[in-house]
Amino acid sequence: MKIYIDGKYYERDEAKISVFDHGLLYGDGVFEGIRVYSGKIFKLKEHVERLFESAKALMLDIAMTRAEMSSAVDEAVRMNALNDGYVRLVITRGKGDLGLNPFLCPKSTVIIIADTIQLYPKEYYSAGISIITSSLRRTPADTLDPRIKSLNYLNSIQAKIEAVNAGCLEAVMLNREGLVTECTGDNIFIFRRGTLTSPSSTYGSLDGITRQTVLELAKKAGIPCGESAITLFDLYNSEECFLTGSGAELIPVTKVDGRTIGDGKPGPVFRRLSELFSEAVRA
Repeated sequence: MKIYIDGKYYERDEAKISVFDHGLLYGDGVFEGIRVYSGKIFKLKEHVERLFESAKALMLDIAMTRAEMSSAVDEAVRMNALNDGYVRLVITRGKGDLGLNPFLCPKSTVIIIADTIQLYPKEYYSAGISIITSSLRRTPADTLDPRIKSLNYLNSIQAKIEAVNAGCLEAVMLNREGLVTECTGDNIFIFRRGTLTSPSSTYGSLDGITRQTVLELAKKAGIPCGESAITLFDLYNSEECFLTGSGAELIPVTKVDGRTIGDGKPGPVFRRLSELFSEAVRA
């Protein structure tokens, strides 16, 4: 594996950054998780755009243009001969001192890791997973806007700990008003009363690229869909539920807080969208 750091490639064991990097000290930075299918990078333009928007919101200067960043990601995929896999693109604030002031970090750090990934066991995609509702609320926009894909994931990590301790792989997180936002690392969809629905970022979720792709595919397939507020009542009484994300792709949920979703099996809407998504990423 060749790992890109600030314009140079390093072997896996030699890839290092400073212990004074504010990405390490304070979680000050942004990232993207990008999929590669058959040697092609999926939605690279959209991922790079979201990366730069996240960085702008944090006043984090990236010393590269969008075109240069896209080329660097493409090169990293080629350097690692990655046919089907995952790219983790990370921008940290860079090396500074032990204080919080980000303006004392003269240059950001760019890291590109091109590798394989498997978030969930394969059988879960055909059988579905069980999730719980976390007791922790999603960080609100007046604290840290959920559209910023930052390196600080402690809110999600704490919820993930709850899920694992409960014997589940994922936890759904609510906002302060009790509305469904997303899971710890994935967006969420429900199908209820003939309509496919996902919470918008207004309610506290990341504006997921896979999520947007699924909405576009649903519209083309004639499946009524949109963004709307979702309560736990809606979630418990949905006919289908599934999660989306660059790493997870589409994965069905068959039980929430001990309540069976639909007939307890992945439903026809999920299966149809999974087929369309597979076709789209291979196109």
